[in-house]
Amino acid sequence: MPARSRICDSNKPDGPPPMMQTCVRKILSLHLTVRNMVHKVNWQGTVDNSRDLSDEQICDQFWSAHMQSDEIQDLFVIGGGINGCGIARDAAGRGLKVTLAEMNDLASATSSASTKLFHGGLRYLEFFEVRLVRESLIERETLLKAMPHISWPMRFVLPFHKDMRFETETPASKLLNTVMPWMKGRRPAWMIRLGLFMYDNLGGREILPGTKTLNLKSDPAGAPLDPKFEKAFEYSDCWVEDSRLVALNARDAEERGARILTRTKVTSAQRDDDVWAITTEDVLTGASQVHRAKVLINAGGPWVQDVIQTKIRLNSTEGVRLVRGSHIVTRKLFDHGKCYFFQGEDGRIIFAIPYETDFTLIGTTDKDHDGDPRAVECTDEEADYLLAFASKYFREPVTRDDIVWRYSGVRPLYDDGAKSATAATRDYVLSLDEAGAPVLNVFGGKITTYRKLAQHAIEKIEKFFPDLAEEWTAGVPLPGGDFAVADVENLIADLNKAYPFLTDRWAQRLVRAYGSEAPLILGSANTAADLGTDFGATLSEAEVRWLMQKEYAKTAADVVWRRSKLGLRLTAEQISTLETWMRDNATPVQAA
Repeated sequence: MPARSRICDSNKPDGPPPMMQTCVRKILSLHLTVRNMVHKVNWQGTVDNSRDLSDEQICDQFWSAHMQSDEIQDLFVIGGGINGCGIARDAAGRGLKVTLAEMNDLASATSSASTKLFHGGLRYLEFFEVRLVRESLIERETLLKAMPHISWPMRFVLPFHKDMRFETETPASKLLNTVMPWMKGRRPAWMIRLGLFMYDNLGGREILPGTKTLNLKSDPAGAPLDPKFEKAFEYSDCWVEDSRLVALNARDAEERGARILTRTKVTSAQRDDDVWAITTEDVLTGASQVHRAKVLINAGGPWVQDVIQTKIRLNSTEGVRLVRGSHIVTRKLFDHGKCYFFQGEDGRIIFAIPYETDFTLIGTTDKDHDGDPRAVECTDEEADYLLAFASKYFREPVTRDDIVWRYSGVRPLYDDGAKSATAATRDYVLSLDEAGAPVLNVFGGKITTYRKLAQHAIEKIEKFFPDLAEEWTAGVPLPGGDFAVADVENLIADLNKAYPFLTDRWAQRLVRAYGSEAPLILGSANTAADLGTDFGATLSEAEVRWLMQKEYAKTAADVVWRRSKLGLRLTAEQISTLETWMRDNATPVQAA
């Protein structure tokens, strides 16, 4: 069959006869016209106009799907959050053929709504989850070394006051109430210091400094706090740009051979002899495709149970507990770069963290969530709870007038029957069903242990792939992360020197987002004008093109709320301009 005549298709596989192509184009064009009458509003409230693809693009996607459906993959991963992308990256790097499908944008749910910390989970020691804490502490520095552009060390100040109490249902609280009933649930200073000693030593430390005691009357960290707090403990954990972590894992997986399909919803999955037949639908065009895979990975996050019940249709007694974690972002509440760890009189804890230079991030709550995981928001009740909690610590009260943004996400915790959302385990559970073609269901997990979860997931299925390569991800940098943790400032200075038109803040933002790849975005530019359209807040056309071509961004919300947080600085009009530009400059989705 002769090659298709269009020049842009010279590298594509042979297509169907021209007459059939014409008929299909007309049908799909009519289908698109109807679909484009309905606009979808995404979780950030921005109208998604990315459905407006050309007839040629839709036809390309249709035929690409038609011609690739017979290839059998080793793994098909459902879910483009951190667990799904982490598994895809690990598996692709071991030589497996992998396809991943995400029904929305990457990190569009839980993985972009975290507190954005790589941490051991100091609070989990009260639940005696020593294995989880130790694994998390070891991972902190492993991950930090692999992505020093999107993760960095932070110091946490834990003010102490005699009225601080345990959450009443923790094993540590029950033990203390038994042996020291006169404490009446209060956390003694010696016990906090013992916990921090364990925190310093359970996982070993090479980069992060250990715990020390602060005099809040003389230390700058005490200045924003209520004068009643005179003493604090200071310890180390790490910040991470959560949604960028997901995008970079997906990109690295693709560079190692995986196929990443965003805006692609799994509508059904059924066993067909010894393989899975998975049907997907492109949510932008309506085109469907059937994929075949030896092993199915259900990393659906908040939808993991829905996938089991309505897509795979397994009889399973395992379930997920949806816990809503809400955050508020306020004006900048303090001038130093340290974080605060606040303990409440109700046993809960929250963080107050320097955020995006000019703001403070406060969170999180723990509330059981009923209903659709997409219908999640930080309620007024939760916002008021966080404001009141923080106001008990800060010298000046924090009010609703200080809030500039709110966000909320649903954590899909393994349902272990705990009495409260706070007490529910944060550990992960990997459940393998081998009644036919194997499926691995992923429950729970936390962002700090995503790499180990992926590694353990591959261990669960390695018996189906006897020639599987060894584990490899520890210490291997993500794209842009191939430099030492201590070299960040040098990288920023070098970028400023190479591109003098950059402001210090602009250069820092680029390095913190793209690391050693920042010069690839800027290219041969000598002025800011050389970067193309200026969308505001240092967001240039060159950067947006990079995000569209390299990081799967399709809408303005993808760019300003997940690949960055520039939505905090851009106006609604600027975001609308970006949306229009991205729609007008979209390129056809190419088959992997």
